Amino acid sequence: MKGVVVLGAVVFLAGGVWAFGWPQSFYSTIATYPPFNLHLFHDLGAFQLGIAAALVGALIWSDALFVALLGGATGCLVHAISHVLDRHLGGNPSDPWTLTGLALIMIVGLVVRIRARV
Repeated sequence: MKGVVVLGAVVFLAGGVWAFGWPQSFYSTIATYPPFNLHLFHDLGAFQLGIAAALVGALIWSDALFVALLGGATGCLVHAISHVLDRHLGGNPSDPWTLTGLALIMIVGLVVRIRARV
């Protein structure tokens, strides 16, 4: 079973880094559904990185709440970064702030859980 989790973690990590870091390459190679949308691929990368973090976390820790917060915090943080980077593409002007706030709340929850485990 751990092999399945490792495989999933590697696939989501590689896909997430690729989609977020090199969105045009990801689009041209994997997701050739026109039209290209930079923000869509940034978000896709963010959510894949959140899943990868949760899978890696599950390999290391048996605390389900901690693993869920790890995946959620990672996905939220990269999603917030996506909205900061792409703020010139549209959306609500408040999106970067709102998503950064949500990411910070998730990170605080993760820190609280870490301290509760010690």
